[in-house]
Amino acid sequence: MSREQKAVDRARKAFLTGRSKSLEYRITQLKNLLRFVKERQMEISEGLKKDLRRSECGTPLYETLGLESEINLAVRNLKQWAAPRPVSKSMMTISDQVYIQPEPLGVVLVIGAWNYPWAVTIGPLVGAMAAGNAAVIKPSEVSSHTSKVMEDLLPLYLDKELYPVVTGGVTETQELLKQRFDHIFYTGNGTVAKIIMEAAAKHLTPTTLELGGKSPCYIDKNCDLSIACRRIAWGKYSNCGQTCIAPDYILCDPSMQDRVIEEIKKNIKEFYTEDPKKCQDYGRIINQRHFKRLMALLDGSTIAVGGENEESECYIGPTVLRDVKPDAKVMQEEIFGPLLPILTVSSADEAIKFINQREKPLALYIFSSDNKLIKRMIAETSSGGVLANDCLMHFSVTSLPFGGVGNSGMGHYHGKYGFDNLSHLRGCLIKQLKMEGVNKMRYPPHTADKLGWARFFILKHVDFGSLGRMALLALMAVFVAVILQYILFLQYSSFL
Repeated sequence: MSREQKAVDRARKAFLTGRSKSLEYRITQLKNLLRFVKERQMEISEGLKKDLRRSECGTPLYETLGLESEINLAVRNLKQWAAPRPVSKSMMTISDQVYIQPEPLGVVLVIGAWNYPWAVTIGPLVGAMAAGNAAVIKPSEVSSHTSKVMEDLLPLYLDKELYPVVTGGVTETQELLKQRFDHIFYTGNGTVAKIIMEAAAKHLTPTTLELGGKSPCYIDKNCDLSIACRRIAWGKYSNCGQTCIAPDYILCDPSMQDRVIEEIKKNIKEFYTEDPKKCQDYGRIINQRHFKRLMALLDGSTIAVGGENEESECYIGPTVLRDVKPDAKVMQEEIFGPLLPILTVSSADEAIKFINQREKPLALYIFSSDNKLIKRMIAETSSGGVLANDCLMHFSVTSLPFGGVGNSGMGHYHGKYGFDNLSHLRGCLIKQLKMEGVNKMRYPPHTADKLGWARFFILKHVDFGSLGRMALLALMAVFVAVILQYILFLQYSSFL
């Protein structure tokens, strides 16, 4: 039996003990996870510095503060999320208990990504734990130092049977995918996502795929260009552009291109000094394979800003490309690096058409002071999420679902959405062995009269949320009278 199979078997056995179903136990484990995040900041920061040259202050800003918020939210609201949820009734179920009961799915596989290895690995884990599942945690081998920190330290804080950490590369991931899970949560690229879905299909395992894509950024003439470009520069070059929701390319009017370039250039200098290579807040490409991939994307495009690079350090400076054509190499795949192409469009109509001719992105960014235009672009395009007049910040809003659509993914998480996504929302109907007379309408022999009564009881819905106590009592009285009338009718009919 492989190491991976043993980990999954232990997790399933631990789940079957039922201890993860206890709300108190879930809350205790979540609090332990929070304690880990707070107590191990130094180890977390050191791993990220080695993997991505993330600065000490950048670690909490881009990784752990969001996790603390997610955990606190789950602890604070878990009892409410896990409670039975009443639903509307029809006249047929007016005296019954009708509700939704969230229940754990079982054993969840969480496969993380390397670019924000804590946020996108532990973030989904929070939802899995809150929902009462066991979870096998597979950090990305690409961010190897962070992976080692997870492997060594998480078991010191969490139930190591319920939440094992399995490290390794492609071989280990393939072995994990041979096992049966109750849900797979993957963050990464579309190529690997297809392999995961193929493996999941063999066990009919549902999947959540958090992918990426080429997230467009449309800049309207009617906006404060200085502020817009500052926010775009921050969103694009944070983590050296290795962000799934980074603005992938800019669409703007030809008359704006030169000013956009100058404003972004000014902000690059403001954020990262004259020499970003020496700036502690500017990161590095994760490895040389990705460095070479990014350098190849520059072929055929004109560099307006930046372009400096050094392969031995996996360094590519903040770069802006001008007059980029739709068929350029840099426009054929998600960039995932510090290259920002600018494409010119003559109008919002052309921008909308350009966006809709391509795969649905994970994010759509719109910069405009015209609310009608913003609403129009939302209405006439499709994307995982939309953010107007800023970048990246929608990821931090726990009251919004985060996820893709189409080529950018499926499923979502954050806050209650993560809890629901990793729960089975079980429909429950509790009836009593009484009032059998009303059921005669469904029993053979079927007649037109019975069908008429069935139509009334089944199709008549009642919204109890809008009724006061007196109105509800009056309705119950009417209901009882109707039932008695119906029973008398049946008795009279049988007598005849």
